[in-house]
Amino acid sequence: MNLATLALFLPACFALNMAPGPNNLLSISNATRYGLRTACVAGAGRLLAFAIMIALASAGLAVVLQTSELVFYAIKIIGAAYLFYLAYQLWSAAPQAEVEAQQASAGQWTLARQEFFVAAGNPKAILIFTAFLPQFVDPTADVGHQFAVLGALFLLLEWIAIGIYAYIGLHMRRWFAEPRGKRIFNRCCAGLLSAAASMLLMARRA
Repeated sequence: MNLATLALFLPACFALNMAPGPNNLLSISNATRYGLRTACVAGAGRLLAFAIMIALASAGLAVVLQTSELVFYAIKIIGAAYLFYLAYQLWSAAPQAEVEAQQASAGQWTLARQEFFVAAGNPKAILIFTAFLPQFVDPTADVGHQFAVLGALFLLLEWIAIGIYAYIGLHMRRWFAEPRGKRIFNRCCAGLLSAAASMLLMARRA
């Protein structure tokens, strides 16, 4: 893998990392409710899901999603249902309860698990890895090594994107400091998550 390939890969990859989506929205919401550090640590769940997807793409197992309509739609429906569940939790959350949870430093494992399931519940993500990463792989060289390098770079850039979105959420927390403001923000996030779930339900295999 040469420098010219990396020069093309890095900006294109970071554009994917920064694209608005359910996970990035979750990072904003988590930072707003629990703080920057908690949101960044919770992002490890997303990275784990993406690492598994990259490994599947590298092994060629993503073909299962491309050829099996049943598997694709099963994952899609489960993922959308989970997004609707998170939207309901945000919609009905009590601002005072969030303050108490933040003071107790609760929920890092729970939030990481949420990040994992939101990422894993999107079958289009693994198809993106299947379509995107191979464009930068030289078939005449060691494919496994190249996938490992590109995958590691993708995860590093994803971690940076998590931090950026969490930082945005941290500043938004100052705008929504009052309970009424927090309730409005939570319900806006709930609406956006519901919209993402609806879009996921309408997604079709390429």
